[in-house]
Amino acid sequence: MVNKNVVLVGAACVVKESKGKKRWLVVKQNEKEGWELPKTMVRRGESSAKAVIRMTTEKGSMTAKIIEEAGRAGGATTVNGKTLPQRTLYYLMLLKNASKESIGFYDIQWFEYAKAVRNLPSKRERAMLKSARETYRKWSREQQKKNGQEV
Repeated sequence: MVNKNVVLVGAACVVKESKGKKRWLVVKQNEKEGWELPKTMVRRGESSAKAVIRMTTEKGSMTAKIIEEAGRAGGATTVNGKTLPQRTLYYLMLLKNASKESIGFYDIQWFEYAKAVRNLPSKRERAMLKSARETYRKWSREQQKKNGQEV
């Protein structure tokens, strides 16, 4: 969304727990691009949180809930030949369920954290994934305490 001459983008740091391991979602937008965290433009009248939920549902064929914001980044982008400031909000999301196929990305993979980081070429995205992992660890400990489990 372009609002007050700022392009707003929502990004998802989606984690799933499977067989005692945590795996992180990375995607390829097309055949020529490398791995990245999934992102979407925020539409007019839509919040960045709603945008990432829409994207994971529509493009990723999955349901995920937002745990909390994992970080923010600034930059610039070009829209219709005009350079505009861009703000990206990254959200830590927990996978609820997913279909076998993703219809909106060229490819998707679920990697353990270390492999996900190695596959992300962007220093910014590696930093956001690290922040999301730290946020997830804190959230997970809080959930265990709430449920009366030892940490």
